[in-house]
Amino acid sequence: MTSQSDITETVQAQHAAALETLPFDEDQDFADAERGFVAALEPGVVTNSDGAVVWDSGSFAFLDEDCPVTVHPSLWRQSRLCAMQGLYEVAEGIYQIRGLDLSNMTLVEGDTGVIVIDPLISAETAAAGLALYREHRGDRPVTGVIFSHSHIDHFGGVKGVTTVDDVAAGRCPILAPVGFVEHAVAENVYAGTGMGRRAAYMYGAALPRGPVGAVGAGLGPTTSTGTPTLINPTVDVDHTGQTETIDGVRIEFQMTPGTEAPSEMNFYFPDRRALCMAENATHTLHNLLTLRGALVRDPHVWSKYLTEAINRYASRSDVLFASHHWPTWGTEQLTEFLSLQRDLYGYLHDQTLRAINQGATGIEIAENIQLPPAVAQAWHTHGYYGSISHNVKAIYQRYMGWFDGNPATLWEHPPVEAAKRHIEFMGGTAEVLAKARKSFADGDFRWVAQVLNYVIFAEPDNTEARALQADTLEQLGFGSENGTWRNFFLMGAYELRNGPVGTPTETASADIAGALSVEQVFDAIALRIDGPRAWSADITIDWRIEDEGVDHRTRLRNGLLVHYDLEGQASTPDAVLTLSRQDLIAAVVGGADVAGMIAAGRITAEGDIGKLTELIGYLDSPDPDFAIVTP
Repeated sequence: MTSQSDITETVQAQHAAALETLPFDEDQDFADAERGFVAALEPGVVTNSDGAVVWDSGSFAFLDEDCPVTVHPSLWRQSRLCAMQGLYEVAEGIYQIRGLDLSNMTLVEGDTGVIVIDPLISAETAAAGLALYREHRGDRPVTGVIFSHSHIDHFGGVKGVTTVDDVAAGRCPILAPVGFVEHAVAENVYAGTGMGRRAAYMYGAALPRGPVGAVGAGLGPTTSTGTPTLINPTVDVDHTGQTETIDGVRIEFQMTPGTEAPSEMNFYFPDRRALCMAENATHTLHNLLTLRGALVRDPHVWSKYLTEAINRYASRSDVLFASHHWPTWGTEQLTEFLSLQRDLYGYLHDQTLRAINQGATGIEIAENIQLPPAVAQAWHTHGYYGSISHNVKAIYQRYMGWFDGNPATLWEHPPVEAAKRHIEFMGGTAEVLAKARKSFADGDFRWVAQVLNYVIFAEPDNTEARALQADTLEQLGFGSENGTWRNFFLMGAYELRNGPVGTPTETASADIAGALSVEQVFDAIALRIDGPRAWSADITIDWRIEDEGVDHRTRLRNGLLVHYDLEGQASTPDAVLTLSRQDLIAAVVGGADVAGMIAAGRITAEGDIGKLTELIGYLDSPDPDFAIVTP
């Protein structure tokens, strides 16, 4: 295991420069993060029904010590703030649970109960947070839930705070922006395996917590590992200015689609002069393209919605809170906070486009762009979660795609073949390793990582190259101000030394899979067809979804599964299956025993059922353990 004595002089000098140039004597964030503290969860451990630990606040207790040389001092500061745990009063009748998951859970007291905003990732952590609130504020029933947007850390714990029965009976309405379910489900199912594997790197899933391991993700400490759940919303919010009253609490909504999430909204409590910014304005530069993978977000519209929030709500607000980090109090202060956040995203967008139109590529722009001094000097614009570097590249990708316009990069060799050729041109593996060690000693870690990647992809079992690459990635991690960059570098080092750790969390839980529409079910299946094996297949199956009154047809032809609702088509299918939507999900997504379901009468089958078996045989399985730092 690496020790702090292994930190290179290059990284130590970088940290020393940060200590000299950044305003570490400014302590307003700590005062705000501590303000309103009521009580902590003691001990700060949450377990599931089997007794397994799904959250442990104590594992971040080391952050109370002085910053070690193995962590960027700015990231250490941010991680200390994010690790503050417990129940906090934001304003009269508004409380937050912070430090019990990646995100915050907010509780707004109404006439008879409490409204829960964004119930964390896991049912277990949400239940623990609600219990802590009730211990100090009374056993109030949950009389409403609000999902601010479609990311799992803002809805996954819903069954820890309410029940399907209470929602169905109208005792607990659930409000969400229009399109919430579609985007929440699609993100966790369509590319869920790939995103999940990369999320293990992004959040440092296998890293020990401590000065040479995980110190936090910048947006929060890390992700809980409990049970993600979902209950469908009962009230759609579909336009800015829409006002709803829940348990006597008036709430005005601002729609912000395409910002931090494809389905997202801010909202304002006029009677309490409190503004919730969801995840659109937090104490970090956020992601425009998260390292785990997602659709590229739009910083142009993001900045415009922040301007709209300033104009609509800032002058009428005394406090601003969000679904991550700590609140900002005071009309003047929160207005400036929103203005700087707006300027941050707008500037990155406009200056990237300006450079694009002057012929610069994404990598070149990312290396050269600088923020205006007034923006750069604010702690909350630092890239603890997103970064200027990967966000600028994301803007380039959004407008220009993967190709940088140079025909030399239009048809490059894939990684393994390119690596073999690079190594040969460089004079062979021994020569590359010798030069890499000199570059390591010179502190040029970015170059070492690049050239050693060629060696590892050309010779995956080269132990010398793997060991030196692990050391190199570790130094890059130690030097990172960004929490997710640190985790990515250190996870790469960990897997080079210890082998793959796979994907420790499962986002496509039973609840999320169960929310798939008929259309999404077959979209998900189409993505698993092994096209080349299915080239010669021609299979048509009709699916009668009894409980939804839907007749849907699938046809596999030329390796593509096409599907659509039947509207009087006259062609005869190979088979007809009659079943419920949940049995459809179980059969084609959940891997249930279809023959057993037919025998049990859950599925009524007509025609050539062998065609269904053939169709299922063309499906492959995603690999949650795919290689990242090796070929």
